[in-house]
Amino acid sequence: MVRLLGYPTGVAMLAGMVFFAVIMPAFSLGGRLGLVALGLIGLLVCHFEARVRIIAGPTTVTVRNHLSTRTVSWEEILGVSFPMGDPWAHLDLHDGRTLATMALQRADGRRAVDAAHRLAALVRERGEAAPGSFPGAG
Repeated sequence: MVRLLGYPTGVAMLAGMVFFAVIMPAFSLGGRLGLVALGLIGLLVCHFEARVRIIAGPTTVTVRNHLSTRTVSWEEILGVSFPMGDPWAHLDLHDGRTLATMALQRADGRRAVDAAHRLAALVRERGEAAPGSFPGAG
């Protein structure tokens, strides 16, 4: 839903700032440019929020968060966790690290928990790693 609403919200925010920058007669050029810049920042924030996702392919999982994208093979994933108190789910990796998945946010309630369960089922189906079974794992 965020993807569907994020971009229209950002565009509406930018359009509103441009509108006010044009109609406000008391604003100097710097004030007008400041409003437009604020609208652009709002659009950028909406873009970063709307771009988060998890793409489950046949051999890999791509996790796109606000500022980073990481692709891991199914075999690198031990499981999916949604620790109480954490804002989003994590992929537990073979090397002991976790990969945050901002696309599965606790704020989404039951829908996010159900999606985490579906992702965990895919991990089991497509080849979860056994601890120490991946090259380089200690």
